[in-house]
Amino acid sequence: MVDRGVDVLLLSVGADLPYFCGYEAMPLERLTMLVVPRDGDATLVVPHLEAPRVAERPDVFEMVTWRDGEDPIALVADRLAGVGTAAVGDQMWAGFAVDLLAACPTLTLTRASDVTAPIRMVKDAAEIAVLRDAAAAVDRILADVQAGGMPLVGRTEADVAAQIARRIIDEGHQRVNFTIVASGPNAASPHHEAGERIIRAGESVLFDIGGTMAGPDGVGYCSDITRCVHIGPPADGFAELYEVLYASHAAGVAAATVGTPCADVDAAARRVIDDAGYGEFFVHRTGHGIGVEAHEHPNMVAGNDLPLVAGHAFSVEPGIYVPGVWGARLEDIVVATDAGPEPLNRIDHGLAVVDA
Repeated sequence: MVDRGVDVLLLSVGADLPYFCGYEAMPLERLTMLVVPRDGDATLVVPHLEAPRVAERPDVFEMVTWRDGEDPIALVADRLAGVGTAAVGDQMWAGFAVDLLAACPTLTLTRASDVTAPIRMVKDAAEIAVLRDAAAAVDRILADVQAGGMPLVGRTEADVAAQIARRIIDEGHQRVNFTIVASGPNAASPHHEAGERIIRAGESVLFDIGGTMAGPDGVGYCSDITRCVHIGPPADGFAELYEVLYASHAAGVAAATVGTPCADVDAAARRVIDDAGYGEFFVHRTGHGIGVEAHEHPNMVAGNDLPLVAGHAFSVEPGIYVPGVWGARLEDIVVATDAGPEPLNRIDHGLAVVDA
């Protein structure tokens, strides 16, 4: 905060709040706000009815509650006397920010992530251990799919997605974040929402799944994995596409060494796809950071010259998407270490062929 000229940090709904104080606010219209001044003690302003969910930590923050009919903005504003610059949580509701500016018209707002992201994106050993457990859990689910242990043909994408969601919970996650099941041409949409399309023999199915698993301190950390299977022998064109994707993924992981700029990881994966003539069909960044949120810093993307350091955790997930025809993506979570990149997802990276 000193380095960035921030007088006070204001964290509301979003992942910063549980990361720093252990309490995850419900995304309500009732204001919750952790007020962290550069000098002085922190205060958690919380709705009175939510107070029983807060584990009090007087050594970390004071808790102040408010009841319906009272003005929580005033409680925060009282703690901003003399403040020039406030860094507000990136997911704070715009209404709260507007009301704060009305109550404190000389206040300058900036992004809290300028302060919090450099802290959150370097994981310690305990955080990596939870990420590793979460990765192993989703590995077990998709390894079963790869082995043909989950019936696919004749079922809707939504039905399969619901079964996978139940497995994510059964494997120890607190909650399901997403279950993308995209069959045939639907896989050409990177964030396809599983629907009523019937999965057929002779086509590929893309699975991108993830959830949040609680660590020993109660704070949740995310999993994220993508694998593709083909029902019956793949057509030549798809098999060729997948070979390119496989090589691109391997190049991206190999490039993810300590000291390498994030943009270079993206470039390494993208170069393989470009050289094979599929460049126009790789339509997103190579990867994103992961931790308390499924998507956080650092991003493996062109223009991000941040060098990797030990403890950075991120996805490597190149994809090739041919509209109206087919698509494929291959994704692992990787941790940068002084000994080299450590993929947390360990199951087969090849195109699994399952019986129709």
